[in-house]
Amino acid sequence: MSGKTQSLKQLALQKFKHNFWGVFSFYYILLVGFVSVFAYVLAPDSSQHANQMHLSIHSETPGFTVDILTVPNQIKNTQSSFDKIFFGTINTETEIPISKHSIKNDTLLYTEYASDGLIGEEKVLDLNSFSESEISKLVSSKTFHLGTDKYGRDVLSRVLVGARISFFIGFVAVFISLIIGLALGSIAGYYGGKVDAIIMWIINVTWSIPTLLLVIAITLALGKGFWQVFIAVGLTMWVEVARVVRGQIISAKEMQYVTAARALGYNDYRIITKHILPNIMAPVIVICAANFASAILIESGLSFLGIGAQPPMASWGAMIKDHYNYIILGKPYLAVIPGLCIMSLVMAFMLIGNALRDALDVKS
Repeated sequence: MSGKTQSLKQLALQKFKHNFWGVFSFYYILLVGFVSVFAYVLAPDSSQHANQMHLSIHSETPGFTVDILTVPNQIKNTQSSFDKIFFGTINTETEIPISKHSIKNDTLLYTEYASDGLIGEEKVLDLNSFSESEISKLVSSKTFHLGTDKYGRDVLSRVLVGARISFFIGFVAVFISLIIGLALGSIAGYYGGKVDAIIMWIINVTWSIPTLLLVIAITLALGKGFWQVFIAVGLTMWVEVARVVRGQIISAKEMQYVTAARALGYNDYRIITKHILPNIMAPVIVICAANFASAILIESGLSFLGIGAQPPMASWGAMIKDHYNYIILGKPYLAVIPGLCIMSLVMAFMLIGNALRDALDVKS
């Protein structure tokens, strides 16, 4: 008989590769992850939290183009390149949307942009304090590909930067839930008896409290903020992991390889971590994919309620909260765009969870 026997991992990977939606979701999640990390490099507005406001051009439609007068400031930006790439640029320049401008006798005459067909005020800027290179860069045309929000901020930039919160809260929440869920589930399933009864009581009490209510309570206890939300969501998602791990270990601890490990004198910690857990991770991986999606939805709900990421931090849930009333005011895209982002990312995690479930199913 020729050829090498494929391992279960290779068979699972091969089966996953044949699942179109699973592979598509995997690459889509990688794309969102890349955007999350390098959001400030990709965003047209690279200021911190993409928070450059121009109230005169608020709620403009996608594709809106306007001339921007950029007036340099005497304060110099001392940020490092690393800081600018990953945390945004501290804006030291003044940006003014203008409708028309002209240069006469070392002065710049410009008219500020006014919405709703109003005529803006004409102003004068002395150019004697600027170099020729600075003068050539004073006025530039800027296109807002997804329009502007009610504060005149670039919607595209806010969407790109807001992806960071929704994406990373999944990682942090799943990491916290894995640590707590694996530890408590393993102890309860392996030792049983009173230890199992106590842990199951904790699990059932936590399970009985509505998730959103528990997250709100933890968030209020820890305080409003970026990391507080991450921790709060993670502390509510360990229950399902613990229940599954407990059930799997109760079945696995009676297997022959566990009995053999005990006979060889291995301690309980080694038996659980080296022998049992690696053999029961398939259902846990599927649950983690679903928890990713749940964490994104919970964070979006918290931001919508005003408990999640605080202004001026960009968040998809907060963007919906700020603009949901625009749905009936003729500009629904301001709320629909971040809503579609949430929906697509959640769906990608659910699809990849289904693909992993099929690929890791030993019966098939």
